[in-house]
Amino acid sequence: MFKCKTVWNKLAPLARASSTLCLQNTRKSVLRHGRRLEIIQKAQMSSGATGGGGENTLYFVLVGATFLGAGVYTYRTVSRDKERYNERMMQIARTKQGLEAAKAAAVVVGKPKEDPIAEASAVEPEEPAPAEEPIVTEPIVESSITVPVTETVPEPAVEQAVSEAPEVIKSEEPIAPLVESAEPTSVTIAEHVPEITPVSESAATPEPASAAVPLEPTAAHPDVPEHASYLLIGGGTASFAAARSIRARDPGARVLIITEESDLPYMRPPLSKELWFSDDPKVTETLHFKQWNGKERSIYFQPPTFYVDPIDLAKVENGGVAVLTGRKVVHMDVRENKVKLSDGAEISYDKCLIATGGVPRNLQVVERAGEEVKKRTTLFRKIEDFRSLEKISREVKSITIIGGGFLGSELACAIGRRSTDIGLEVIQMYPEKGNMGKVLPEYLSNWTTEKVRREGVNVMTEAVVKNVTYKDGKLDIKLKDGRHVKTDHIVAAVGLEPSVELAKSAGLEVDSDFGGYRVNAELQARSNIWVAGDAACFYDIKLGRRRVEHHDHAVVSGRLAGENMTGANKPYWHQSMFWSDLGPDVGYEAIGIVDSSLPTVGVFAKATAKDTPKAATEQSGTGIRSESETEEVASTVKAGAPAPPNQQKEDYGKGVIFYLRDKVVVGVVLWNVFNRMPIARKIIKDGEEHADLNEVAKLFNIHED
Repeated sequence: MFKCKTVWNKLAPLARASSTLCLQNTRKSVLRHGRRLEIIQKAQMSSGATGGGGENTLYFVLVGATFLGAGVYTYRTVSRDKERYNERMMQIARTKQGLEAAKAAAVVVGKPKEDPIAEASAVEPEEPAPAEEPIVTEPIVESSITVPVTETVPEPAVEQAVSEAPEVIKSEEPIAPLVESAEPTSVTIAEHVPEITPVSESAATPEPASAAVPLEPTAAHPDVPEHASYLLIGGGTASFAAARSIRARDPGARVLIITEESDLPYMRPPLSKELWFSDDPKVTETLHFKQWNGKERSIYFQPPTFYVDPIDLAKVENGGVAVLTGRKVVHMDVRENKVKLSDGAEISYDKCLIATGGVPRNLQVVERAGEEVKKRTTLFRKIEDFRSLEKISREVKSITIIGGGFLGSELACAIGRRSTDIGLEVIQMYPEKGNMGKVLPEYLSNWTTEKVRREGVNVMTEAVVKNVTYKDGKLDIKLKDGRHVKTDHIVAAVGLEPSVELAKSAGLEVDSDFGGYRVNAELQARSNIWVAGDAACFYDIKLGRRRVEHHDHAVVSGRLAGENMTGANKPYWHQSMFWSDLGPDVGYEAIGIVDSSLPTVGVFAKATAKDTPKAATEQSGTGIRSESETEEVASTVKAGAPAPPNQQKEDYGKGVIFYLRDKVVVGVVLWNVFNRMPIARKIIKDGEEHADLNEVAKLFNIHED
């Protein structure tokens, strides 16, 4: 910059003289001819050989050369500054690591030679120390400026400290100065001081870093594959059904399931049903249960040998299904087609399924009650919740279940049946007038409540919890009507909240009415992202926008999503069913929109010994009553015998309940009627008005002996 200024000071007088001479010649020419100059004369003056043209040419040449030189100098300066900046940043990063390693080795450096620990950790230099003479490198020439760079070899004390320090210190580079200087820089190291200045490159030859203090990890996530053709987020029923469907249509597919839980994919219904009726004292460990038909099976869909190791997924010849347990997807990049896990690992994908399910809701009064109340409250959902509650039921004297829906009623019956044997008090409370009051019509809800009471449960209806406190080793539940209930443990069974944490990062829409990710009839949220199970708010082509939280829906939606991920492009037309058992004697299956606020028509008959969940599973050979029949079965069923007159309906042994919307059947409950679901499915699919639903009920043959 100084050189450019000097050149300009020399050229400025010459430029001003040339400009003055040019102006004088121009005035003389104008006076001589008595008129203004033409454009052609201006061109001649600036480029011709007369009238001062030579001086003008010199002027433009000098000015142009000046600007050209300034541009070249600026470009070289900026380029060099950028290089120095990058080198500076790299040196600072390496030096920081070296300083940290030096601090860790300060005790080793400061100890005397005769210390056996210091001698064991010392590293002898491979080559003798260089002579203590200044070494002058080649001069650096830049823009006609010569700057000699002089470095000094460290003193003997420094050499000793370096030789005793870990190898990583030797490989570090010095911090480059912000301003280059021709003065040599000295390096000193004080003994017994933990902070050690790194040695210059010329004083110590870089060597490989010590294994004890690695600069960079070899593999941050060795068990996480970098890519998966099919990535399934969530390890529940929907994900497993999708994986099985994908493999059926694409035998060589490589499917990776990511789950927060530590368990492989398993079915949830037995957690609140059959597992509680097992007489095996080790049921919490084996997780094997007897179905109502007496057959024993595991809660897991497949044994561990069915799955491949996640890190080997890309190497398996014919593909396979791998499960990455104990990991959570915290961010989703839909543009780059990759996800980020809670431990920082990233996985790219071709197609992705979100089947995150949901988390159980808690009561606000419990959330506000404090830690003593929270740690005595169970939110029932997972295997660990079953194990914990089963253990608690054998240790405490009283358990209170808050909630009168499917889960609350099932747990009340399951725990209540064993309460007499273990001396346990089981209480169930809820705001409705009867068990499953939001689903069943009032008369059937009341009958169900009496059934639960016969199982040994103290049922408290129309009970709204006001607050919960912990005092004298007991939980005190105060209701809004003034009643108090003292208990040892609370089970909150008040519904499920769909897991939609990925909606923000993935840019997915969450339905404001039903919750869950909003998808189309093909369960698709984006071009290569599908959603299934509890977290999907899908469009039912017969019943409209819906969200369902049941096992069979997870199976059906997972299977459909898997097919569509392989290019099937099928809409959601297959109605899923759901079921609930109040022990081995009473159960029901349902399909469609089952809401007690809708008009209902029920047709009942007297039950026989074979009209129980236990008898039904013994006949069919299945324990989990998910979809196994095809729709075509319904078309072959003939109408049964007419209903006998004056049928006794107060017993409600078995029957069919139709739920209507605009005089069209949109939901069906089969009460102690089993293996007839294809008929109900066909009725909903037809979507027709029926003048007499008693005639429709004949299709289910409920009046057979």
